[in-house]
Amino acid sequence: MPANQILLSFTRQMPLSDIAVVEGNRGLYDGIDLEGSTSTSELAKLLTAPVVLIVDCTKSTRTVAAMVSGCLQFDLEVNICGVILNRVAGSRHESILRKTVEAYCALPVFGAIPKIKGEAFPERHMGLVPTPEHDWADASIEKAADMAAKYLDLDRLLAVAREAPDLTAKSETLNEQRTVDSETKGPLPRIGVIRDAAFQFYYPENLEALEAAGAEIVTVSALADAGLPSLNGLYIGGGFPETHAQALTENKGFRQEVRHLAEKGLPIYAECGGLMYLGESLVLDGVTYPMVGVFPVTFGFSKRPEGHGYTIFEVERPNPYFEPGFQVRGHEFHYSNVVSWKGKTDDLAFRVTRGVGFAGKRDGLCYKNTLATYSHVHALGTPSWAKAMVEASASYRENQAQGIRLKNKNMSLGR
Repeated sequence: MPANQILLSFTRQMPLSDIAVVEGNRGLYDGIDLEGSTSTSELAKLLTAPVVLIVDCTKSTRTVAAMVSGCLQFDLEVNICGVILNRVAGSRHESILRKTVEAYCALPVFGAIPKIKGEAFPERHMGLVPTPEHDWADASIEKAADMAAKYLDLDRLLAVAREAPDLTAKSETLNEQRTVDSETKGPLPRIGVIRDAAFQFYYPENLEALEAAGAEIVTVSALADAGLPSLNGLYIGGGFPETHAQALTENKGFRQEVRHLAEKGLPIYAECGGLMYLGESLVLDGVTYPMVGVFPVTFGFSKRPEGHGYTIFEVERPNPYFEPGFQVRGHEFHYSNVVSWKGKTDDLAFRVTRGVGFAGKRDGLCYKNTLATYSHVHALGTPSWAKAMVEASASYRENQAQGIRLKNKNMSLGR
């Protein structure tokens, strides 16, 4: 997303907390291009945020100081202010590391995390098990907090955070430039968002953007709800439908209603897990689980990622939410693959210029007012998305109202 939108997102959240902890992505200077334009270091410079390096110290001593020195010299505009030693073998190892880093790098060491057995955060093929899927998240967080209290100098870390420059002036300028997106008149269009253990990946800004554009968000569950409430649009985000395939299949009434509303032209936007849910079926370990069936696709799963990273696609065919010729940036991360598909590649709305996409370097399955894609978009990077979703939902609501008025008029004339 553009730099000004990153600042806006950050400064809007900051008043809600004492400090902000920004988790780095990959290595400090890693990005998608030679300049590292998408790296943690560039983000740190944009936010004028002090950086604490967490260094894997496995079977290393002075080499750790060499790595830290390299990071210090690579970009002098990055404010590296300290180091946390990770995977330390013992007290002797820690002592050598501390002395070496402080002597050669002139940086304070804010803590040393030992090698730990029996971590409290279980993993699976796509990373950590999400909070909605287990009821012991509090215990995991408490263990992490105990580790931090025991092994990190939290007072010094907090002091470093408080030294970060005030971004209030930037925030006020950005807020002055921000305009109200909503032009919707009358009752707000109701957009359903499927949020449960199967579908849980949503950028918070995406939901905020829908509301800012004039929508009322209605949370629904494909696992627990028998059907859908009265809606004018539906947003199905990413998640793990494969881990809940049986339960999704068994909730037949919900699946049938989604299919029925898609046939009626309800605006539906689906990404990744939502795309899979709208297909005909998922095949897991030789078992086929029926899904909604809006698109004639059967999905399988591999042991390695089928798509992982930033995506860029050009909109080439008409669809409900993006104008032809528009360039969309997003990201994809999925282990699912297309086992069978009864459509044609040329019918897909997007040409993928970066990433994998759905099939043949294309993406964007379209049916009436339903659009589904493997890519996740961020509303601050693609602001037209939320406006288009709300406008489509408002139009659907108005068409419904006109149909009811016409039906009532015809009934009156018939009498």
